[in-house]
Amino acid sequence: MLGAVFIIAVLYSAVGHAGASGYIAVMSLLSLAPAVIKPSALALNILVASIGTVQFMRAGYFSWRLFWPFALLAVPFAFVGGYIALPDYGFKFLVGLVLLFSAVRMLIDSKVEIAASIPSLPAALAAGAVIGLLSGLTGTGGGIFLTPLLLFMGWTTPKTAAAVSALFILLNSIAGLLGTLSSTPFVPSFLLPLLLAAGLGGLVGSHFGSRRLNSHAIKRALAVVLIIAGTKMLLT
Repeated sequence: MLGAVFIIAVLYSAVGHAGASGYIAVMSLLSLAPAVIKPSALALNILVASIGTVQFMRAGYFSWRLFWPFALLAVPFAFVGGYIALPDYGFKFLVGLVLLFSAVRMLIDSKVEIAASIPSLPAALAAGAVIGLLSGLTGTGGGIFLTPLLLFMGWTTPKTAAAVSALFILLNSIAGLLGTLSSTPFVPSFLLPLLLAAGLGGLVGSHFGSRRLNSHAIKRALAVVLIIAGTKMLLT
């Protein structure tokens, strides 16, 4: 599992994400319990998102003006979602849908190069609240929803979307983990080596992704893994 976590961290961080849906996919394929999957994915997310945030900010792509309206309500709603412990079936069904959504998102190549408009404040607040709740419920950081939304609506360019999503994922993951530990204070014993693998992968991926890497082929490869895992979650 260490190798898989490292590769996922490299690939996801290259496009501004932290890899939660990938970690969930791997742990789901290994038939780990939701009580293990959720806090593990969030902890790995926090580390990789921290690295990605620094890298993309240093590269000069972050936009505070775009970030804060989405994050304002997302963070408290992520805590609420993290606090809620769904039944095993409900967790698997929701995560399965999230993974398949992620796969579709990976297969769609955005051609946005110049932002056409900026979101209205009500739209950004509402979207942030919904994404935050989903991120807490599923143990993800919400980037798989925020990034495509920003690009499909023409609200920013791919690099800025990656930079904004990295910090968005970081804050939501912290809130989600705090909420999860408030209701179910359980940390898996095998988490430390996974953190080391994810941290190294995050350093490699975000370094190249924030500067020169083309992400289209990476997204297609990730989509295959997510489709397999998402289908498995929905059928078990």
